[in-house]
Parts: sequence; structure tokens; C-alpha cells
Amino acid sequence: MQNIKIFPDPQLLAQAAAEQFVQISDRSIHAHGVFSVALSGGSTPYLLYNLLATEPYSERVDWSRVHFFWGDERCVPPDHSESNYFKAHQILLQHLPILEENVHRIQAELKPELAAELYEETLLQFFSNLLDEEERVHARFDLVLLGMGDDGHTASLFPGTPAVLENRRWVAAQYVDKLAAWRITLTPAILNRAEHIIFLVSGAAKSYTLQRVIYGSYMPDRYPSQVIKPENGDLIWLLDEAAASLF
Repeated sequence: MQNIKIFPDPQLLAQAAAEQFVQISDRSIHAHGVFSVALSGGSTPYLLYNLLATEPYSERVDWSRVHFFWGDERCVPPDHSESNYFKAHQILLQHLPILEENVHRIQAELKPELAAELYEETLLQFFSNLLDEEERVHARFDLVLLGMGDDGHTASLFPGTPAVLENRRWVAAQYVDKLAAWRITLTPAILNRAEHIIFLVSGAAKSYTLQRVIYGSYMPDRYPSQVIKPENGDLIWLLDEAAASLF
């Protein structure tokens, strides 16, 4: 199921996302004792993290039961200003009563292929601890937060890169030519298992691509965000009016 919700500005969009986060976390914790979320980088998600770190939202989540993962990471040390982990830690994690063992960052300071391999092992271990052997096929995040670039990329699934169509490995390392840099990213093989996926998209610069991602022909090599189609979950697009101006 796909829902599209449009808000006047990025701040109201972030407030709606915070409400979704609180509600989904509450349902997940009541259903199976934990809440697993994959965080996104980007300016719009950071507005959400600012809200979650402050009242009233910070008081409405049982943070001791929240497990944090990342949808992608730049290949930099964890204290680097461009690290998705570092930014989330500065804005959100350090302000909340979070258990250190519940923060599962990508070790992107290592060689890219090794970092990807270790993160896939982290995911397998986490879900193995939650599920018995017969249930592991159902391993999935409770919530995945995603942004979208003006080229249609999401996580580090960039146009024309192999990870866009990856259906076996959960984590991939890939060199992105347009950035002249390595990235580690979750792939559709695990992203599309999620129970809930929320795209947060704001800004007029993304309006042309967003219209094609949602309403255009299916061309995931050109618009990788199109590959996000939950197998047995829901997909919510939270947009501001500028991003949705061509709808």
C-alpha cells in the first residue's frame, strides 16, 4: 500500500514524520518487544531527528527498546562531519537514553567490501536473535526512513549502479562515479522487507524527479527510488508542497 501526504512546509512534514515514528515504535514494541529502525541521512530527516530529541516526542518513545541502523553511509570515520552516523548522533542519539549496544552503525572507516560484509553479518545476527530458524525468512525492519536526491537516488542506490537491482545481498559496497567516492548501502533485498517505509522529500529542486518516480514509467536504473516497493508492508511518501508542485 502506498500513501502520499503533502504538507505546506518541511517543518510540518517533519512533525508528521515524528508522529509516525512514535506510533510505529509503540506498536512494534507492544507486538514483539523491540523497535528496529533504519535511519537516513539528508536535511529533511535531520528535521525529524531534531523533533524526536525534544519534548513531547522524546517522552513518548521507550528508547531502551529501540535499535538504530543506517540505510547507507559514506566511507569516512564515525567522527567525520559527513558521516550519517555522526550527524544522527549529534542531533538525536546523544540526547536520548539509548543503550549503546542498540546502536548498530556501519563501520565505514574500514575497506568498503569488508564494511559491507560486516554490516550484513550485523543484520543477520540481530534478526537471528529475534527469530527462530523457521521465522528468519521474515526478518525485516519495523521502519525504514528514506530520503530522495534530485537525481532520484535513495540511500546510496544511485542511477546506474549495481546495488539498485540487487536482490540477494542485503548490504553492498559500491563506487559512485559522480561522487568519486565509495558508499555502503542497504539494498532492495532487505529494504523491501520492511513493515513500514517512509520517504521524506522536500524542496522544489526535487519536484521534476519526484513526479517521475511516483507517476512515471518504471525505470529504476534511472530513478532508483522506484525500486522501493515493500513486499508485505506499507510505503508512505511525506512531501512538502514545493516537492509535490508538479503533481
